[in-house]
Amino acid sequence: MNLLLLAAGRNCCKMKLILHTTRAWESNPVKEILIVEDDQTIAMGIEYALTREGFSTHLCYDFHSAREAILGRDFLLILLDVNLPGGNGFDLCKLVRSKGDTPVIFLTVCDDEVNTIMGLDLGADDYIAKPFRVRELISRINSVLRRYNRQPCPEKEIIVGDIRINPTEARAYKNNRLIPLTALEYKLLLTLARHKGQVLTRSRILAEIWDLAGDFVNDNTLTVYIKRLREKIEDDPRQPKIIHTMRGLGYKAGD
Repeated sequence: MNLLLLAAGRNCCKMKLILHTTRAWESNPVKEILIVEDDQTIAMGIEYALTREGFSTHLCYDFHSAREAILGRDFLLILLDVNLPGGNGFDLCKLVRSKGDTPVIFLTVCDDEVNTIMGLDLGADDYIAKPFRVRELISRINSVLRRYNRQPCPEKEIIVGDIRINPTEARAYKNNRLIPLTALEYKLLLTLARHKGQVLTRSRILAEIWDLAGDFVNDNTLTVYIKRLREKIEDDPRQPKIIHTMRGLGYKAGD
């Protein structure tokens, strides 16, 4: 993830993806980071990076849905794109400041001095110019949260059978022994485990593990990755107990 670059502008290739927002703290929405970004490709990359860091997220792709979200709930921090369908991030920043002191970081298309100064004058805490490295974004978010003393609680470990997943470390263990997983294998396991007991369709899984770094997984290679993952986590891959195939539906982790 350290080398992952998020592309800027509306020239990014867009795909019809089924998006799912992970909410690790449903009972406490103040732990959520609001991402306001009209480019779904960029938004998905940010969402994946934040959830891997243990944050919960809420996505909005236009001015009006973001305005409703800001008025209707509280957030840990807000990431604001400047140019949005139906309005702009500056007006949303004014709205945030009229409500309280929620931290705001602007995502700008380029390192534009005028927009930067305007955003900071409106009360934004920081800005970052696209394209940017994910690690830089995470670092800036943590820096702002430290100033506000709002560090989130780490996401709890997930247990499926004899498999233990630590989302904070991005590691998985079988009988307390580290499982050597590739990045995609880990994402696949984490996606299924976060929905333990639920049947996930193949299209839903594909949407969640698709990677902006270029590790695109299609329907055929998903079958291969499921097979490889079973070989690493199952006692008997031919009779899986952790990842079940639900014929005609998809896959399910656990009973």
